[in-house]
Amino acid sequence: MPYDTRSELPESVRGVLPPHAQDIYKEAFNSAWEQYRDKSARRGDASREETAHRVAWSAVKQRYEKGDDERWHPVKS
Repeated sequence: MPYDTRSELPESVRGVLPPHAQDIYKEAFNSAWEQYRDKSARRGDASREETAHRVAWSAVKQRYEKGDDERWHPVKS
């Protein structure tokens, strides 16, 4: 179930991430959805969807971090 737009992302993503981070999440999720189509490509018993969400969050965390204010901010280089 790839996402075409940010508005299709789960509320748990839309409600906490800024727009650019949502774009990163969406693109990473969609890519992982295709990459991990085959169960043999996934770890353990993780579903295709669960794996894609994990990859998407990992991609976001490369560029954003959660601040003390509980909001996500771009990582300072």
